[in-house]
Amino acid sequence: MTTATSSADARSDGKESDVLDVLVVGGGFSGLYQLDRLRDLGYDVKVWDAAGDFGGIWWFNCYPGARTDTVAHIYQFAHKDLWKDFDFPERYPDFATVREYFEHVDRKLDLRKDVEFSTFASQAQWDEDAREWTVFSSDGRQQKARTVLVATGFGAKPLYPTIPGMETFSGECHHTARWPQEGLDMTGKRVVVIGTGASGVQVVQEAAAVASQVAVFQRTPNLALPMRQRALDHDDNEAERDGLPERFVARRTAFAGFDFDFTPENAADATPEERRALYERFWAQGGFPIWLGMYQDLLGDEEANRTFYDFWREKVHERVHDAATAELLAPTEPPHPFGVKRPALEQNYFDVFNQDNVRLIDQNDEPVLEIEPNGVVTKNGLIECDVIALATGFDNNRGGILAIDIQGVDGERLQEKWQNKVDTFMGLSTAGFPNMLFLYGPQSPSGFCNGPTSAEYQGDIVIELLECMRERGVTRFESSRESETEWTEHLDGLFDGSLFTKARSWYWGANVPGKPAQMLNYCGGLVSYFGKWDEVRGQGFKEYDAS
Repeated sequence: MTTATSSADARSDGKESDVLDVLVVGGGFSGLYQLDRLRDLGYDVKVWDAAGDFGGIWWFNCYPGARTDTVAHIYQFAHKDLWKDFDFPERYPDFATVREYFEHVDRKLDLRKDVEFSTFASQAQWDEDAREWTVFSSDGRQQKARTVLVATGFGAKPLYPTIPGMETFSGECHHTARWPQEGLDMTGKRVVVIGTGASGVQVVQEAAAVASQVAVFQRTPNLALPMRQRALDHDDNEAERDGLPERFVARRTAFAGFDFDFTPENAADATPEERRALYERFWAQGGFPIWLGMYQDLLGDEEANRTFYDFWREKVHERVHDAATAELLAPTEPPHPFGVKRPALEQNYFDVFNQDNVRLIDQNDEPVLEIEPNGVVTKNGLIECDVIALATGFDNNRGGILAIDIQGVDGERLQEKWQNKVDTFMGLSTAGFPNMLFLYGPQSPSGFCNGPTSAEYQGDIVIELLECMRERGVTRFESSRESETEWTEHLDGLFDGSLFTKARSWYWGANVPGKPAQMLNYCGGLVSYFGKWDEVRGQGFKEYDAS
């Protein structure tokens, strides 16, 4: 193995003189797991991360109220017993706590020495003769590597709305994924929030507590679920750690990588009284078990799904005093089946609409037409404001990858190959781009999988493949076009047979104008996904052309 030059030497001439075994692009859960595992196996590996420090997506997502929607102790590594001595202060930690957790991981594993922060990979070029990649950063650096792992995550590229006059606004206007690191005090200010996805829900809750007025533009109601947040002390953390190894093991076989799975019963077979009792029990518990832990037919049977939607709507209407506002938030007819869009977890989101300083606006009836220096304009006139929060989501799954100009065999660009349709093998690789693997990327379980679970278990797949190629003396590997065509057809079949087709969501690119309509998240569950990999490994990785 080669020895890389120091960061200072590299920056002095803009080049890394050595060829790394592996360059990892992205320093979130997946990237850091690869760094530690590969170093232990003797690989010469480094990480480039666009963030300014540890945290991955939680470095960029520092908007008011930003926090996980997964309970703390499951939203961490099982790796190397890192979980044994870190206390979480809340059941659902905020972005600052997640950053502290990453610092804890760094202290334990000494990662920082091999991570280059504030380094955006802008281009990657494949050299067929040398069988290596050259990756260029936006600040003029370059690094050669035999293998590149792209671990940019599914929410790396913010989606900005196209609104005339946005550049003229004289106040503070920020996308939630690019919020000022120093924060933004909304106390006494007039705030407009555009979008009601997870970040919109969280910003609205925080703004409502301190702002003089909050105008919320809703395009589609968020079928948000109760978070049931609570503080944790050391004894609480000790209690959570008791039995945690078994909960980590459970993540491997659960549909979405959590420590729970669907109830093996059908809502369609239960009596109304039985359904009500189950719904009430899960509602009191809160969190994603309501989504992915109740009846197993709720995401496959629209009639069964409707029974829970009606229950959910009743709960919302009990909390919202104004009937018209309640109907906008939870309409009589579902905007889509429950659960086919990722629901947000809320603490007091629905309650804040009872406050005099909060107003809900139906963006379908009264969209923002333009932005002027002192506010936003709709058909009903000017809404003056000091702060605009753009909670408008991401170009998910492929966006962060395609933000890099990746040039493969014969100069083919990945942007061109994926222009009309994404084709991968298991979300891991794509033909024409040898020695490049994707982590948490399109056509993997990504959006349907707890992040740390995917980082470790999908990460292990990558390690297995790299180790197999190294043991065979392989210097070039590439998934076949036939294997990725079959995988895409398999995923398309799962999608077409599901309820996910009934919602315009980021799961299949419907939130981005002009983006090809295609399911980009494997929706068959982890058992099916990893079962496929067991077949691949058992048959000697025949899907890969290796030499």
